[in-house]
Amino acid sequence: MLDTMTFTKVLGGFCGALLIFLLGKWAAEGLYHVGGGHGDEAQAYAIEVADAGDSAGGAEEVDFATLMASADLAKGEKVFGKCRACHKLEDGANATGPFLYGVVGRAIDAVDGFAYSGALEQVGDAWTPENLSHFLENPRAAAPGTAMSFAGLSSAEDRANLIAYLDATDD
Repeated sequence: MLDTMTFTKVLGGFCGALLIFLLGKWAAEGLYHVGGGHGDEAQAYAIEVADAGDSAGGAEEVDFATLMASADLAKGEKVFGKCRACHKLEDGANATGPFLYGVVGRAIDAVDGFAYSGALEQVGDAWTPENLSHFLENPRAAAPGTAMSFAGLSSAEDRANLIAYLDATDD
């Protein structure tokens, strides 16, 4: 039969182990939170905003073809600096991401030797400038489940400059 002191030690050891487990779980959730909070969680309150299409004149929004026609390659090269950590421009030089040489107009998931996540099929059949712009604006929204961890480029001008730069590098 267990005496009181032994029982107290066993119970104390169990409670201590449980406390360490719960603190470890709390710390891990803080460090490795999955979900991002972009549409995964309900908002506390909704903020109503006017639709951009309802604004007078609609002068703020320029169509993508106009942006591409006036794209600046030097600015596109600067924007590519955000991509450089995972992508290379040399033909056949895969890194964390597939090489981007000749990407404009290339079929999606067409790089031999690179294991795509499969989510890119939702974007389209080929990397047209429009498909690239849509994907680069918010990769996780355009291809849910993509392995690409890039947050996206919110500026339409930056996307147009980058796409024009990528298109010019394969000439």
